[in-house]
Amino acid sequence: MVKDYRYRKRYGREACVAICGTLKFIRVRILLVIMDSMASLLDAPRARGAFTLRTVMREPWALRVRAESPLTLIAGVAGSQWIVPDETAAIEIGPGDIVVTRGPDHYNVSDSPDAVPQVFIDPGQACCDASGASLKQQMMQGVRSWGNDPTGPSVFLVGAYEHLSDVSDRLLKVLPAVLAVKKADWDSPLISLLEREVVRDGPGQGAVLDRLLDLLLTAVLRAWLAAQDRTCPGWWRSQDDPVIARALQFIHEDPTRAWTVETLARKSGASRASFARRFNQLVGETPMTFIKNWRLAMAADLLCQPGETVGTVADKVGYATPYAFSTAFKRVRGISPKAYRSQALQQQSDIDLF
Repeated sequence: MVKDYRYRKRYGREACVAICGTLKFIRVRILLVIMDSMASLLDAPRARGAFTLRTVMREPWALRVRAESPLTLIAGVAGSQWIVPDETAAIEIGPGDIVVTRGPDHYNVSDSPDAVPQVFIDPGQACCDASGASLKQQMMQGVRSWGNDPTGPSVFLVGAYEHLSDVSDRLLKVLPAVLAVKKADWDSPLISLLEREVVRDGPGQGAVLDRLLDLLLTAVLRAWLAAQDRTCPGWWRSQDDPVIARALQFIHEDPTRAWTVETLARKSGASRASFARRFNQLVGETPMTFIKNWRLAMAADLLCQPGETVGTVADKVGYATPYAFSTAFKRVRGISPKAYRSQALQQQSDIDLF
């Protein structure tokens, strides 16, 4: 219930009702703005030849994942599994639970949180033992099935986006290194459907699995974001601050505009000093740094598209010249936009050839 006694005392009951109703309307409007921003991120995953696998294990077992895939989903089907990141707490999952990991961080997947890895998963999903000897033939159990025992009690699905061009750069930047969604927190038949489809073979099956993986990732991220509080990304928490929410709306709707802190503060209804302080506290970076990073994240997505050039992308993300864009992109990314685009298109070409 809204605490309206301050307004009642000063303005009377009728005015209080009007004020509180307006505040509720404003908060709903802010939430819709943030949801629009989230929708643009969740619309991004487009798997192309993604790696999907049904894994079946029997104790003792432990995997060291060094694949560095941009984004990986691990979904529990039977038994329990432990996801053990290097920097954060271990997470136990069971049937219906999902963990999403963001590359390039390494982590363990095992039967217990302190198990020592015996199998190592490297880039390209190559697997080997501690000596470097390949285990591919030894552990393959059929169509997209893998493990140390085909009747093992521990079963989980793996879906990995192998290429940066498949996942929005903007999405990667707002996700933590590891996130988990428990079965109790969401209700979806997608894990069961993916489990059935992953072991099937036939024409077009790869495309079916790609689309299922996209759906599963979108559903999981939506459930995770909906459950977040103040531990979630700053742009999501901004719904608590109408001034910062309006500023983010202006930036998202017109990212190419020559924004200044003064302009954003004035349009958002705050003084320059107050706006800059609140934005930095809530979002975690200054307004101009946020705008720069947002534009370059948009540029990274556009550079993966076959019809774009460095010049057209520079224009679409608000840079006056391709040179200015290239300089900013390389300063932040450590690679020129031309080289980044070449890598992305080569990855797509490799998938198509495969």
